[in-house]
Amino acid sequence: MKSFKISTYNISSTRLTGKQKVTFAILADLHGLVFGKNHQTLYKAIIASQPDAVLVCGDLVVSRDTETLEAAAGLLLRICDQIPVFYALGNHEYKMLLNPETEIFYSNYEKLLTSAGICFLHNEHTSVQLKGNDFVFHGLELPVKYYHKPNSPALSLTAMEEMIGTPSQPGFHVLLAHNPKYGNTYFSWGADLILSGHYHGGVLRLDQNHGLTCPQYLLFPPFCCGEFKKGKQHMIVSAGLGEHTIPVRIHNPRELVLINLYPQSTKSVKEH
Repeated sequence: MKSFKISTYNISSTRLTGKQKVTFAILADLHGLVFGKNHQTLYKAIIASQPDAVLVCGDLVVSRDTETLEAAAGLLLRICDQIPVFYALGNHEYKMLLNPETEIFYSNYEKLLTSAGICFLHNEHTSVQLKGNDFVFHGLELPVKYYHKPNSPALSLTAMEEMIGTPSQPGFHVLLAHNPKYGNTYFSWGADLILSGHYHGGVLRLDQNHGLTCPQYLLFPPFCCGEFKKGKQHMIVSAGLGEHTIPVRIHNPRELVLINLYPQSTKSVKEH
């Protein structure tokens, strides 16, 4: 039976003005995998963590397999009945949307989830207040060329701003950006918290932040997995809940990521 671990990150920030911690559950790279009947195992783990929001960093589906939409929708519909869900597309959802043979299936999936209250962020942002804190969630949707194997173009700050604008309004800014390859640009863009996936923990995981390769066939890719920091900014890259392209995991368990945000402190502690 497929299994996963829970990885928890504790982050403190003076940019949070509330008095209570805020918890996010991060879903990435499920790729149609199902944990327990009707996703009961994963669903229970998410609910038990009592998150204030569930943030989807893309690739819950497989682009050429429309049946994976049903499993993802079933899980998210159960979650959003209790917890707000914010969804940024990965390359698999985006390719499904662009493909004339699968576009109608993906569009129906998104319409179903949107009608249930799930917020999709297509190079868009939305403002939310959680426990006295103002959050702005941004979803970056990169064109397919940025996922080319093994060579994809650089992403300049100017190009990113043309896609998604700038994080100029008040609040704690959270960027959902599926592809971690462009971590340096994300930091320069100015998000307080950056959430990515896509690299599947490096396939063969070498340590907390390093892995051998990724679905784009890069060797020792930067921003591969785990937590990265720049000043007061944090980037967390999930190892994902499934696998695809390279369907192997070595020293690299599937993971559900939880993030606890604490106000009024500059220290952060990471637990696993």
